[in-house]
Amino acid sequence: MVTFWLHFPLHWINICLSEAEDQAGQRCLAATEDRTYASPAGRFPQFDNKRMGDTMNLRNVKIGARLGLGFGVLLTWVVVVLVAGIVISDNARRSHNDATEHANAKSATANIMRSAILEGGIAMRNVGLQYSTPEMQREEAKLRAQRKRFQEAQQKLIALGLNDTEKKIVAQIADLDKGTDAPFLEAMEMVKAYSNEAAGKLISSRIDPLNQQTIVEIDKLVEIQQGVIRELIASSEDMGKAITLVLSITGIVTVLMGGIVSWLTTRSITRPLQDAVAVAKRVAAGKLGARIDVAGRDETSELLRALKDMDQSLSSIVSQVRTGTDQIGIASNEISAGNADLSQRTESQASALEETASSMEELTSTVKQNASHAQEANRLVRSASDSAVKGGEVVGQVVATMGSIKESARKIVDIIGVIDGIAFQTNILALNAAVEAARAGEQGRGFAVVAAEVRTLAQRSAQAAKEIKELIGDSVNKVETGNTLVDSAGTQMEEIVAAVQRVAGIMNDISDASEEQSAGIEEINRAIATMDEMTQHNAALVEEAAAASAAMQDRAASLGQAVAAFDLSAAGGMPQMVTETRPRLRQVQGMIAQT
Repeated sequence: MVTFWLHFPLHWINICLSEAEDQAGQRCLAATEDRTYASPAGRFPQFDNKRMGDTMNLRNVKIGARLGLGFGVLLTWVVVVLVAGIVISDNARRSHNDATEHANAKSATANIMRSAILEGGIAMRNVGLQYSTPEMQREEAKLRAQRKRFQEAQQKLIALGLNDTEKKIVAQIADLDKGTDAPFLEAMEMVKAYSNEAAGKLISSRIDPLNQQTIVEIDKLVEIQQGVIRELIASSEDMGKAITLVLSITGIVTVLMGGIVSWLTTRSITRPLQDAVAVAKRVAAGKLGARIDVAGRDETSELLRALKDMDQSLSSIVSQVRTGTDQIGIASNEISAGNADLSQRTESQASALEETASSMEELTSTVKQNASHAQEANRLVRSASDSAVKGGEVVGQVVATMGSIKESARKIVDIIGVIDGIAFQTNILALNAAVEAARAGEQGRGFAVVAAEVRTLAQRSAQAAKEIKELIGDSVNKVETGNTLVDSAGTQMEEIVAAVQRVAGIMNDISDASEEQSAGIEEINRAIATMDEMTQHNAALVEEAAAASAAMQDRAASLGQAVAAFDLSAAGGMPQMVTETRPRLRQVQGMIAQT
């Protein structure tokens, strides 16, 4: 079975390789036509599928599938070999372990029998040496236990399974054991009769020889089991050597299979890659447009197909580039002329902007001066307005003061009226006092004098109060007249303040308008400066564009020289291209002129 599993995969691989080689040989014989393609530099060998015919069956399979199939076969083979080796090794190990355990079990059982015989012999001698009944019974019990142990081991040994030789030995042991039964019983009777010496002689003469023969037979049985174990060890070593040999052969076969599969897979990949490299080298040499035949559906075929498309695309691109370089040269010349015209117009525009900027600077200076004068006038008007407001406030205070004076004059008039009343009352009292003094006669003369003086003072006080009242009345009238005039002056001052405030508002508006004009003119100046800067920048750009046009002409010439290295004669000539370069250039020139 193991041989079958080892040889079947190799046989199957040989069949597959033989079929592949037969098919490849038939395709090689069928493909005998030698194809070439022409190029200006000479004739290059056509990418002939004749030499790839032996791998055409593989060319129809993807590289990934090819690699997967090859490695899958190898891995399957390795797995089969490993599984077979593991199964064989495991079976051998199990068989060896089972046989070893069986032999060890037999050897151990035989040793138990040997031990039981020896222990029983000792117990039998001890029975013959004892004179005490309990001691004899105890030794007899030991003897019977060893006998029972011997018989159980004997039955176990038979149950383990014996070959013919072992059966003969076991039968011989059984016969020897039966031969000890009668002497044993006889010896026991002698012991019970206290004939220990006779019992000892019986044991030594009849039972011990039988036990010695039994031990010899048991040793033979143990030796047989030891020999079995040695044979098992030797067979295990032989099996290990055989497995090592089989695995070595299998490894060699695996390496050979891997080499064959790798060679087939590598050949199916490298040959198309060599063709692709040849195509790439030919394209790198500038030989475009040659015919490339592609067959197969794998990645290398796709690579050749892509190289073929690349060759065709490069042929078309190179043709277009050659045509484009001529058109670029014409366009760059016309752009250079347009840039020169634009440069002159830009310089004229820059000069005009400089003059405009100078005029705007003078106008800005004048407007700023007017704004400064308007601000000064506005400041003076505001100062006059503040003074008028303060004068109005002073007039108001004067009006209030005149009112206070008028009120004080009225209070003085009232006080004078009171004084006049007091003087009148004093006069009456003085008159009454004079009358009373006259009535008193000589005794009231001094009082009459005093009363006369008091009356005189009262009259004088009344006269003074009258004069003061007249003066105060006149002052009150004048104060009323002054108050009327002050009210009129306050009204006029309020009108003056309102007029001054209106003038201040107008001057403020004039100042704001001047500032706005100044700010607007500054914005215009900045705009003109920006326009001037942009004009200068445009002039620089025009110069750069002129330089770029010259560089583009040089680049177009160098590009034409570079493209001239490609040979397109094999592609059937350059493709005709319909262009509209000149109308577009005229449109560009018109846009430049408008600018």
